[in-house]
Amino acid sequence: MTSNPVQQAAPLPSFERMTGTRFDPSWFEAHHVNLSATERRAATLTTRRTVKKDWQAAWLAQAITCIDLTTLAGDDTPSRVQRLCAKARQPLRDDIMAALGLDALRVGAVCVYPTMVAHAVKALEGSGVPVASVATGFPAGLMPLSLRLAEINYAVDQGASEVDIVITREYALTGQWSKLYDEIAAMREACGPAHMKAILATGDLQTLGNVYKASMVAMQAGSDFIKTSTGKEGLNATLPVSLTMVRALRDFREKSGQIVGFKPAGGIKSAKDAIAWLILMKEELGTRWTRNDLFRFGASSMLGDIERQLEHHVTGRYSAANRHAMA
Repeated sequence: MTSNPVQQAAPLPSFERMTGTRFDPSWFEAHHVNLSATERRAATLTTRRTVKKDWQAAWLAQAITCIDLTTLAGDDTPSRVQRLCAKARQPLRDDIMAALGLDALRVGAVCVYPTMVAHAVKALEGSGVPVASVATGFPAGLMPLSLRLAEINYAVDQGASEVDIVITREYALTGQWSKLYDEIAAMREACGPAHMKAILATGDLQTLGNVYKASMVAMQAGSDFIKTSTGKEGLNATLPVSLTMVRALRDFREKSGQIVGFKPAGGIKSAKDAIAWLILMKEELGTRWTRNDLFRFGASSMLGDIERQLEHHVTGRYSAANRHAMA
């Protein structure tokens, strides 16, 4: 990395699949989150360290590999999904790739509704880009568990290799942690070979204490990733919430020896945001947690801004944002 920091990292073996643990409330019941200290730490993350020039370009290229390129709109169509998949196959223009010295680059996954999974799988065939699907009554999750499990089965049958599930917020808000554990464990079993990301909808959980506890329960129940938000709440991913979840992830690793991934989602739109969350992962967990088997962004428009910033890096000129459309 000394001569050309903008280059893809060599592949690393993925960690073993999460198995979870038995439900153990002693791991989280007495835990207290200091709100002011958490906010202070989050506020200083991006002011204490920064990356510039070639190193910033390298970080932005790495961020692209961690994006779950997402479309979750009511007017999604097969053609829109196909266009998004084309962008996932080639997230940067050839001239920018050549100027950065990159031979190949792809996003972490494409994330769609269950009915769009088959279209995404077909469009991404041979690319190596996995298809993720939201499920379980996304975004609210307010439907019978049997139907939510059936939706997981449908998404996996359609070809999804990753499933983003939503939890019942009521269980977290009323302290029914064993019920939350049982629900997530059932969803994890329904996912079968597909990796499961548990969306906590942190904007609905009211306190950072609830965020920490829900994170710990989701990991005990076998979640491969914990994810901040659906993107549909009034408040989505923030650095204080993400810091709380990352600390829970670190505590879980120390207690269980198991490795869990993290995915912030909702409201992450700019290249500056990408750098901020990568700094969080590097500072709190180390460089290994900036790789896409352990870290993802739930985003779409962010890729356009990253491409725009990288074009400026190689040409010295800013282009209009509409030159970097997603679909």
